Amino acid sequence: MKISYGVKALLLLTFFASLLSFVKFDHCYNKNWATPDVYTHACYSDISSLYGARDLINHTWPYSSATNAVEYPPLTGVVMWATSLISGHSYHQYFLVNLFLIALLFCATALIVARINPEYWYLYPLIPAVIASLYINWDMWAVVTMLASIYYFDKGRYRSSSILLGISVATKFFPLVLLAPIVMIFLKRHEIRRALTYVASVLAVAVAINLPFAITTPHGWWRFFALNGSRGVDFGSVWYALQLLGVNISAANLLSLLLFLVALTIFMYFLWRVRTVPTLAQVAFIAVAIFVSASKVYSPQYVLWLAPLGVIALRDKRLRSAFWIWQGLELAYHLAIWEYLASYTGARFGLPATPYAIATLLRIAGVGYFAARIGTGLWTPENGRNWTDLWEPSTSPDLHSDR
Repeated sequence: MKISYGVKALLLLTFFASLLSFVKFDHCYNKNWATPDVYTHACYSDISSLYGARDLINHTWPYSSATNAVEYPPLTGVVMWATSLISGHSYHQYFLVNLFLIALLFCATALIVARINPEYWYLYPLIPAVIASLYINWDMWAVVTMLASIYYFDKGRYRSSSILLGISVATKFFPLVLLAPIVMIFLKRHEIRRALTYVASVLAVAVAINLPFAITTPHGWWRFFALNGSRGVDFGSVWYALQLLGVNISAANLLSLLLFLVALTIFMYFLWRVRTVPTLAQVAFIAVAIFVSASKVYSPQYVLWLAPLGVIALRDKRLRSAFWIWQGLELAYHLAIWEYLASYTGARFGLPATPYAIATLLRIAGVGYFAARIGTGLWTPENGRNWTDLWEPSTSPDLHSDR
C-alpha cells in the first residue's frame, strides 16, 4: 500500500468505524447510562461510570484519595482528570470529549498498523469486536504508544522505541510484557548490552513518570497496584469461568502468576529455538495473549490491546481463517458478558452462568488458537525447522533477521 493512496482510504474507513461505535453507545448516551440499559444494549462505558464514581465530575485530582483513587497508572489518570477540566460538570460532555480523543487515537493506531503491515491494514478498522469496544475505556492511549514502540523497534530505532514503551507502561502497564520477547530477540542476535540498555531505558521512563505521583500522593498512586494484587477472580478470566462451572479455585493469585510465568517461559524457549530472528511485530501478540489469558480478569475491551497486534502479526494468508475464528469468538463473548451482567439487574433477558462460562472459555481458546497458529508460522520447514527439532539439543541460532 502506497501511503499517498492508502491513507485516505484508511482514515475514511477508521472514521466510519468510529461512527459505528458511537451508534452502539448512543442508546446509553441518550438514556444517561441507566441500568439495565447499559447491559441489555451492550453500551456500558467506564468513561461515564468513573466520571462520577471517582469524583472527576468535581475535577478532583485522580490520586488524592487512598480509597477512591482511579484504578489506573498515572498517565491514564491524568487523561481522565484533564478531560474533566474541559467538560464542565456534564456526563455527556465528558463522554464526548473522551470519545473524540479516542477516535483520533484510533486513527493514529490504524496508521501505525498500516505502516507495519501494509498488506492487511484494512482488517483492523473492520473488526466488529474493536468497533463494539472502542469507547468502553481509555485503553487506546496505551495502545497507540505500544504500537509506535513496536514500529520503531523493528526499524532499529531502539531509543525511540524504549521511550515510547516506557510511556505506554506508565499509561496501562500491560505493555511491560513485551520486554520478554524484546530481550529474547536481542539475545538471539548476541546483543546483550543493547538488551540491558533497552530494558533500563523502558524502566527509567516508567519510573520517572510514576515517581512524582508516588512522592506527592503515595496512597492514591499505590491503589492501582494494591487492587491488582489483592483482587479476586473477575469477569472474563479462566478462573472465574471455572468457578461458575463448579470448579473450586483456591490461591487464584498464585495460580494466575504461575500460569503466566510457565507459559511465558515456554514461549521464550520456543523463540530461542526458532532458527530465524523474528520481528517484534510477529511475536508481540503471543506475549500479550499469554498475559490476558492467565490474568484474574479479562475485560471485553482487552480486544483493543490484542486486535492491532493480531493484524500486524499476519504474514501468511493461511493465518486469516484463524484470525477470524478468534474474532468470531471474541464478538460472541462481547455479547455474552453484557447479557450475563444484565441477569444481575432483574432485566427481562439475561444469560445464565453456565453459557457465559462456556463463552469465556471459548474466547480464551480462540486467543490461544490464533497465538498457536502464529507460532506455527514461525516454526516451519521453510524456516529450517520441524517440530521434532524443538526437543533436539540447542545449536547456535541463525543470526539472520527477516526484518
